[in-house]
Amino acid sequence: MISFLQGPKLSLQEVQCLALQKLKNEELTIESVEIVYAVNTINQIEHVEASSISKFKELLDLEEISLITDDFFSALSGKQIGIFVFPRRGIQSPWSSKALDIISSCNINEITALEKGFLYRIRLKGAFLTQFVSKKVRDKAFTFIKHSICDPLTEEFFLNEKPDRYFKNQTKVKNDLSKFKRHEIPSANTRLGLALTAEDIKYLQNFCEVIDRPLTELELMMFSQVNSEHCRHKIFNAKWNINGKQKNNTLFDLIKETSKSSPDGIISAYKDNAAITKGSKVERLNLNESNEYEFIEDDLNSTIKVETHNHPTAISPYPGASTGSGGEIRDEGATGRGAKPKVGLVGYNVSNLRIPNLKRSWEKDERKPSRIASPLDIMIEAPIGAAAFNNEFGRPATLGYFRCFETDFEDNKATGYHKPIMLAGGIGEIRDRNNFKLQIEEDYLVVVLGGPAMLIGLGGGAASSVSSGESDEDLDFASVQRDNAEMERRCQEVINRCSSQDDSFIEFIHDVGAGGLSNAIPELAKDSDLGVYIELSKIPNADKSMSPMEIWSNESQERYVLAINKKNQKEFEKICLRERCEYAIVGQTTKEKSVKLFDDQNNNYPVNVPLSMLFGDLPITEMCITDDIQAGINENKSEDYDLEESIVKILQHPTVASKSFLITIGDRSVGGMVARDQFIGPYQVPVSDYSLSLRSFTSNSGEVISIGEKPTLALTNPAASMRMALGEALTNMAGVVITGLNNVQVSANWMAASGENNDDAALRYGVEALSKISVDLNVSIPVGKDSLSMRTKWSEKNDELEVSSPLSGIITAMAPVEDVSVAVTPELNLDEDSTILLIKLDENNRLAGSIFSEITESKYENTPDIEDTKKFNNLFTSIQGLVKDQQILSMHDISDGGLITSLLEMCFTKKVGMTLNLDSVSDINSFLFSEEIGFVIQVKDDDKTEVISILKKDDFFVKEIAKITDKDFLIVNNERNIFKESIIKLEKIWRETSHAIQALRDNKEIADAELSLLEDKDHIGLQSNASFDESQLKQVNLKATKPKVAVLREQGVNGQNEMAAAFTLAGFSAHDIHMQDLLDGEVNLKEFEGMAVCGGFSYGDVLGAGGGWSKTILYNNSVKDQFQEFFNNKNVFTLGVCNGCQMLSNLKDIIPGADNWPSFERNFSDQFEARLVQVKISKTQSVLLNGMEDWMIPVASAHGEGRAFFTDDNLEKLEKANQIAMRFVDSSLNSTEKYPINPNGSPKGITGITASDGRVTIMMPHPERVFRKVQMSWYDSGWKEFSPWMQIFVNAKKFSDNS
Repeated sequence: MISFLQGPKLSLQEVQCLALQKLKNEELTIESVEIVYAVNTINQIEHVEASSISKFKELLDLEEISLITDDFFSALSGKQIGIFVFPRRGIQSPWSSKALDIISSCNINEITALEKGFLYRIRLKGAFLTQFVSKKVRDKAFTFIKHSICDPLTEEFFLNEKPDRYFKNQTKVKNDLSKFKRHEIPSANTRLGLALTAEDIKYLQNFCEVIDRPLTELELMMFSQVNSEHCRHKIFNAKWNINGKQKNNTLFDLIKETSKSSPDGIISAYKDNAAITKGSKVERLNLNESNEYEFIEDDLNSTIKVETHNHPTAISPYPGASTGSGGEIRDEGATGRGAKPKVGLVGYNVSNLRIPNLKRSWEKDERKPSRIASPLDIMIEAPIGAAAFNNEFGRPATLGYFRCFETDFEDNKATGYHKPIMLAGGIGEIRDRNNFKLQIEEDYLVVVLGGPAMLIGLGGGAASSVSSGESDEDLDFASVQRDNAEMERRCQEVINRCSSQDDSFIEFIHDVGAGGLSNAIPELAKDSDLGVYIELSKIPNADKSMSPMEIWSNESQERYVLAINKKNQKEFEKICLRERCEYAIVGQTTKEKSVKLFDDQNNNYPVNVPLSMLFGDLPITEMCITDDIQAGINENKSEDYDLEESIVKILQHPTVASKSFLITIGDRSVGGMVARDQFIGPYQVPVSDYSLSLRSFTSNSGEVISIGEKPTLALTNPAASMRMALGEALTNMAGVVITGLNNVQVSANWMAASGENNDDAALRYGVEALSKISVDLNVSIPVGKDSLSMRTKWSEKNDELEVSSPLSGIITAMAPVEDVSVAVTPELNLDEDSTILLIKLDENNRLAGSIFSEITESKYENTPDIEDTKKFNNLFTSIQGLVKDQQILSMHDISDGGLITSLLEMCFTKKVGMTLNLDSVSDINSFLFSEEIGFVIQVKDDDKTEVISILKKDDFFVKEIAKITDKDFLIVNNERNIFKESIIKLEKIWRETSHAIQALRDNKEIADAELSLLEDKDHIGLQSNASFDESQLKQVNLKATKPKVAVLREQGVNGQNEMAAAFTLAGFSAHDIHMQDLLDGEVNLKEFEGMAVCGGFSYGDVLGAGGGWSKTILYNNSVKDQFQEFFNNKNVFTLGVCNGCQMLSNLKDIIPGADNWPSFERNFSDQFEARLVQVKISKTQSVLLNGMEDWMIPVASAHGEGRAFFTDDNLEKLEKANQIAMRFVDSSLNSTEKYPINPNGSPKGITGITASDGRVTIMMPHPERVFRKVQMSWYDSGWKEFSPWMQIFVNAKKFSDNS
């Protein structure tokens, strides 16, 4: 029985829907927005048991059950309309699945379905009201409103009607299986959106003749996904004919040549979901069979994978980017016999932003098709989607890039990124014993691990293989997926547990991506040289109305296909049940090499084909190109443009400007394995050239990752664009000492608008150039991906318009690092007398493809390039040697924006100026704004002569370029000041784009507050007055006894490993305790001397952060009693961090001395905030913070709901009782509410609290992620191995030893 319940009214800010701003006009006004719950119950909701209703109201925070009745709309006036917006039927929202998990854990059995929607009450005015009788005006109004508040990909729109049919049509009906005869295949191609080529159709028609039967719609859909350009990479495997001459190598051959030439470190290339490269032997944090954490020596290797998710992000930015990151994470996890994702990266290319009230001179009026999102909407919504998935899964995103580019239209064609690039990648770790999947045998179980099938993402592989605008709009919408990171986290926990075994239960694993099970299961069969028999009814399915084709081919996310031995079935199932991870045994492998899918309801085989049909020898694509002789360019003169205006515009260009708005929304410290993220220095300025990760909690070995991309050069010189992209990736990582270029592994991602001669030629020459320079430098490319449909076509009035991207080769480079502490960044050193040197390969200053050419709208013939590979190698080696010998204090590469950008970004790190001496420089603009390969380095004056001598040996261009000064940036030419401006004003200009998007996306007040810090002379950034006495560790570890600490987690928690590592190093026996262990009675808390309640996203923060977790405890009496007994035991301690802090605050009624604790609500910015912040510890009774009073220390902070909210006079009571343990403080050590020093808006900076006797301490920041100094993006130079935060864990050990 379906009912609709009224929930709370929301402010427009709470709705977090930027599109609502579009409705703020003279003709439409939003009067209110409120939450509505659609509830399906076994009986009418009025007859549900009172105890269940009581729990249900508390879970949803409802004061009463208020039903929306049939007469709701009749009560609206003639000037009002009411609109319900709910998740699209066939899509169970992540909110719903997690809410139902909570309801189940709380033993509410009468509720069978639950969804959250919104009710909008909108008032019509002006023409919309006076002309509303006109159907034309009515339709216009409805269309406008629908596109403003409803995402048609994931939501349904109910205008002036109650959605009574919402949960209907959920019963499975007999489905007639559509079949297509030989001559019907072309029409099926169009109707089903299969994107089959003429060769594909001919192949299938021939197959029909051989088997003498029509093909089913499932077989056609499956074939189209398996053989799409997206999956088979036909162009990269094509034959090439250039100017009438046949080439003897494919593009893929050229890429593979790099690994043949430089195989060092490569373990697996081109044959798994990600590449595997050689790592080292380190201490791995292992979870043994008794669920106890321990450090054991192990060989850990690295994985690397980079994907794109361009088409879905163009159609629907948030889910497109979210599932882009989620899909890449699954690729890493499904590598070998199971790997663990460690750090991630994201990147974006879009056309011009056209920010309201911030339009730039080079941006013309927007022209785009209505079906794709605008560049601004993409850059507001997509980064939130990618960040949200990474955050909730628990993978830090520590690297990225962002480029805006668009040319003017000529003959109705332009170059740009109307079809955006959404790059998602990362590196992970894999045990050496799990590098390769095993050869499985007949009768192995085929398991689907993860969420159920839903009607989403149908035909995504095919949709991503054609130009935007060529497919049907409804099929575009059907191809976009929906994300559920918390489910993927549960899957990863199963993979982690299996991969930690001596012999993993997982013998084969494949992620489920494009094509859904119809691609993943046949891939499993092909790779195993076996067949598969699958039963359709055993595939988990959330929508019983789905047809067999929809069940088989949908691209529901967060799923994997595994093969396990029958003998391991029971033990494998135990792991899944403990993690509450859905799984299903859907079939088995067979000796017959075929794919058979049996539908027992209809007693037929919707799929019954040999593997050879799917993976047979299709005709090889042939690419024919001719060299197009380009007409000469009438070059502009760079010196004609005003220097000051050019500097300002360079800093304003989004490609150059601050990327802070993209970074702070992403958790960059989760996992405790990050040694360098995007922010550097005490002011946390986002100018790092690279990211660093750690291999172990006890080692300094790790990996460096960097990105290079130069697509604007490809318009003039595609080959140079790829050489420069690799050059940028390598110069970006040059500040970290690696073991040689022969150990650099590269992922090459190729985006192009294939299909026209010049675009195809650019691709060919770009690949050739990258292959050759990589071979010459001994760099290998063991992994990559292509997306070659980067063209957008549409009709506008009587014009046929087209926007295509340039060749966009994005290089992600990774190299092993022996010691992550041997590195330099752009952070200036102000403690030494120093000089700034400029080092370049030569004296060239070419401007084609530069940001300068964009902002001045000028044209140049020659691009930057690397003509001398040996000289580049020598430059890289020389810089590496200087870094290793500690002769470089700080360093920045030269890239977008040129030399001027590199120098200014270095100045921003310390808010100081420079005097730039350009005596003897004739063309100032080309010298400052060209983007040739080079470095700016800061060296001690005492070392200057030696450094210059070393660099000049190889004939590099070396020039003493600048001196650090106070606050102004001054450029001098021939003893004349040609530019002078304060560094603060220049940084404000550089931050304009980030500030504007932050103001639109979050709220203007916090954006203004962050910008105003630049003018605050008292703000001196991060600092510390404390250090850790490392001798304590020896003392606490002398005792033979190891007290047991329960490292407690719930589904969705992702911070248990770093917590366990810190406690283990402090002398504890740390045990992994899942809430399911307590619910099943497998474990009792009385066995432990301490409890650490970890951070993450329990139940995805549905029903309030920590709310579902705490209710699971409170509504299960036996578990509640255990917690209450534990909290009353005076010999034990409890630490709650972030999500654990939120959860424990909800248990305050059963924690002695916690009566006045606050709840933790949404951040004032209304955004997830991840920053390194400064806190001060107060004197309290906390046993964990004993002896730390008045310590001021930076700490990682990452949460969306951390604002302490107090009722009545509870804050005053806590202060009076000295229970406020920790506060955000400013540079004067005063507690603060100013954003972003206080990232969540808590009153008086409160971010840590203790119970009255000090045994229970809760805090929103994450000390467990930064107990080592290398885990911080800034740390005090006096610290040794550990940061002061290690004191918390040592204090816990001292308390336990003395209890």
